[in-house]
Amino acid sequence: MHVLVLGGTTEARQLAETLDGHPGLRVTTSLAGRVAAPRLPPGEVRIGGFGGAAGMAAWLREHAVSAVIDATHPFAEKISFNAAEAAATTHVPLLALRRPGWVPEAGDDWREVASLAEAAQAVRTVRGPGRRVFLTTGRMGLATFAHIDDAFFLVRSVDAPEPPCPPHLELLLDRGPFTLDGERELLARHRIDVLVTKDSGGTATAPKLTAAREAGIPVIVVRRPPVQAGVPVAATVEAAATWVQELVSG
Repeated sequence: MHVLVLGGTTEARQLAETLDGHPGLRVTTSLAGRVAAPRLPPGEVRIGGFGGAAGMAAWLREHAVSAVIDATHPFAEKISFNAAEAAATTHVPLLALRRPGWVPEAGDDWREVASLAEAAQAVRTVRGPGRRVFLTTGRMGLATFAHIDDAFFLVRSVDAPEPPCPPHLELLLDRGPFTLDGERELLARHRIDVLVTKDSGGTATAPKLTAAREAGIPVIVVRRPPVQAGVPVAATVEAAATWVQELVSG
């Protein structure tokens, strides 16, 4: 049985580790190739796009894939859409592995928005000119904030972004998980008064939310897109592994 894991997340790597060496199971993890030095999971790995839904469907047929697990980032809408289309075309079972989203706690000052464009608009209104923004939405959407010239942006990313970028920017190249003490120190050292993030969920980057709550800093949260209609969802690596094992035994 050949399982294709659409990866790029901690959960995808953990799933590959869980399934690695399982009798009668071949696991291939696919990575988009957007990170220069990704953490490779065990098993087979392919890097690069498929060429849309049709290209993915062709790959599933060519490599006799028995099941697909979409364990991509919750905001990787395009690949998730293509996976749903390809799975439906080839009649290959598809499961979405999605870590639960974050939930605001008492004392949080969250401003939820539907997109990066709305987040950029919110940045311009949540504080006056001269605000200092900690931007943790990834390098791919940085151009959305490039027109804001009256704010300082601290941008944290695994790899350096390409222009256009906000004119007043300091780049911090780092990869989680992050600690609460580290996030507290970061917010204080850079005098941050606004945090912008996507609702990625999980624990690796959640300490920034606690640090913002403690400091009374408003957080602009971009809501995650829904999973494709009709696609079953597993919230944990264990649940996804059980789904695969049931396919193997059934």
